[in-house]
Order: sequence, then structure tokens, then C-alpha cells
Amino acid sequence: MRIVIAEDDALLREGLVLLLRSAGFVVAAAVDHPDDLLTAVGDAAPDLAVVDVRLPPTFTDEGLRAALEARRRAPGLAILALSAFVEDGYAGDLLAAGGGGAGYLLKERVGKADEFLDALRRVAAGGTVLDRDVVALQLDRRRPGDPVTTLTAREREVVALLAEGHSVPAIGRLLGIGTDAARRHAGDVSAKLRVPDEAQAMLSYLRA
Repeated sequence: MRIVIAEDDALLREGLVLLLRSAGFVVAAAVDHPDDLLTAVGDAAPDLAVVDVRLPPTFTDEGLRAALEARRRAPGLAILALSAFVEDGYAGDLLAAGGGGAGYLLKERVGKADEFLDALRRVAAGGTVLDRDVVALQLDRRRPGDPVTTLTAREREVVALLAEGHSVPAIGRLLGIGTDAARRHAGDVSAKLRVPDEAQAMLSYLRA
């Protein structure tokens, strides 16, 4: 798998390069500016871009905008966006764009190498991964009367893990409840939120 990295923090950028190469990925380019990201995607034809949401010159959302433009130019490009802050609006923009695997993680997850690499692989395979803190913020912002307010604590855990891209069997293992119980909880969540599919519909619900 070919990957390009866009991160202005030199220490984190080099750390990502070392981590990804040690895991067997090909890092085709590592840049620190959105314009250089677009050039790298055009030159290297990567499978995935790992991009800091905030890049020069204004450090607002240049990285995310450049990543979405890169996907427009290279349809199907998977994007894993990284942020130092919980910014669910940016996550929503990434999900709404569609067109390929998408992930939005806090930078602190990079320090948990196995967790980060697992998320990266799921995004590269076309899946969607949201940081659990972003999901928690979205759930907490629901208004009275929204069906999400009827979810139990366990069901909210299941929602968060579904949004992180985990399968129902994986959720059963992570929560220590087994596959059958996880499937029942996921089914209850789907019924309460009135969505037919457990994972992708859940992401559609959170995206809305």
C-alpha cells in the first residue's frame, strides 16, 4: 500500500514515516504543506493520504480541504485525517464528501500504534473510522426527542465502536460480552434509531 503524509509537525511526521514503514507500508511522500500534498498525490498515485487537518498558512482546515481536493483529482483515494482537537464539524465534512475510505482520529491515537494501524488498514480497505471522542461529542449533542437519547449506556458503547469501524464480533470481544450479545445490542440500536443496517447506517445517522 502506498501512502502520502501531510503533517507540519516535523517530529510527528517523521514518527509516522518510521511507524508506517516498519509496518510494511510504502511511504511515497511526507510533506508539510497542502500544496505539496496535492503535488505528491498527483506524482505518487497513493492508496491513502494521512493528513493533518490544520496545515499552513492559516492552520484552520487547509489540510482537510487539500485532502478532499486530492480525492476529487484521484477518485477513490482513502483519507485518514488527524487532529489535535475534537472537531466534529471537520469529521462531518469528511464523511459527507464520500468517495472512498475515510477516517478521523485524534493525534494521540498515533501513540497507540496497534490501534492506529488497525484504523489505517480499515480506512484503506474502504471503511470509515471515527475517533471515539468525536462520536461521544456527537451523541451528547443530541436534542431531546432524538431517539439517540433512548440508548442505554451499553448501546452507546456499541454505537461508538460501530462508528470506529469495528465489526459486531469484534465489539463482542472488546466489550467482553460475546458475539451474540453484541449482535442483540446492535439490533436494538438499529431498531431504536430506525436504521436498517448496523454499521453503515449508523455512520449515516451520526453524519446527519
